[in-house]
Amino acid sequence: MERAFPALRGKLPHVELASLPTRVYRLANLQADLGAKSLWVKRDDESCRYYGGNKPRKLEFLLGDAIGRGKHTVLTNGGIGTNHGLATTICARALGLKTILLLLRQPLTAAVRNNLRRDFAAGAEMYYAPTVAGLIARGLRVAGAALLRNELPYIIPTGGTSKVGVLGYVNAAFELREQIGAGEMPEPDYIFVPVGSGGTLAGLVLGTKLAGLHTSVVGVMVTDVLAPTPTRLAWLANRTMRLLRQRAPELAPVQIVAADFPMIHGYLGAAYGAPTAAGREAQERMLRREDIQLDTTYSAKCVAAIIDAVQAPPYREANVLFWNTYSSVDVDKQLEPLPDYRQLPQPFHQFFTGPLEE
Repeated sequence: MERAFPALRGKLPHVELASLPTRVYRLANLQADLGAKSLWVKRDDESCRYYGGNKPRKLEFLLGDAIGRGKHTVLTNGGIGTNHGLATTICARALGLKTILLLLRQPLTAAVRNNLRRDFAAGAEMYYAPTVAGLIARGLRVAGAALLRNELPYIIPTGGTSKVGVLGYVNAAFELREQIGAGEMPEPDYIFVPVGSGGTLAGLVLGTKLAGLHTSVVGVMVTDVLAPTPTRLAWLANRTMRLLRQRAPELAPVQIVAADFPMIHGYLGAAYGAPTAAGREAQERMLRREDIQLDTTYSAKCVAAIIDAVQAPPYREANVLFWNTYSSVDVDKQLEPLPDYRQLPQPFHQFFTGPLEE
């Protein structure tokens, strides 16, 4: 982004976490299986040595902003199996920052249990509430206590979705433009991404427009917890545009509207985090045919939508890019040995004694 707009150089707080650019290449086997014209992947699962996926791109700007404001602690929230919370904890630790996690109930899977143990092993201060209202109340108490100690943490919204976090995927769109210009792939007609909090989608929509790409970014909705609407995502993207112009007024503005956010529904399943049969099938198929790992909460549901979409117009005859937002980094090597669940705060013990819900 700064190469395209030199006026921004040095004006956006930033730390280096990601190893960029991430690879793009054709999903030749899946493309042949489906009879699709052109199917590609962007391997953001390999984005960072600490933790891959879409989080490090956002955290480069968010944690940079936290450090620039003199903060030593960050606070964020998510489901008890949150990948965002784990990524934040690990990346913040690498920069010498502490993380406070506020965690909400979600369907209980083996991956959820593992992430709770990883959060604790990575040094997170963990709090639980069974409802959104309870989580907000808990967060206010935690922040109030920190304020009394003059240690108010830097607040990172769910999924890193803020005008600052969105910058990571504005930047990613310019990275993709450079790869297209270098002949690594054709310009995609459609980019598919899963939508949780929506920051990745908002950043790519704004970024593709700023980069001059004629690409439609399609969101696959995978959450029912405060699910973002196209109107809200347009508002968020426009806030990020204003932030960029505050730093570099000479930057020509683009206007984002709700119609810039086409959404595909029907792949969520029973609830946020609940595995689906279509997602399981997509997960197995991608591993078997392309040796790419997916998670059942986000990326597998997105690929399930792609598998259905590319078998009919308009996607069948288009250049389609799957932006893989899952982390394929083995974080356990950084955190071994993982703790016994009884070492976690007592409110989390309940998630290790009952049956799994997968």
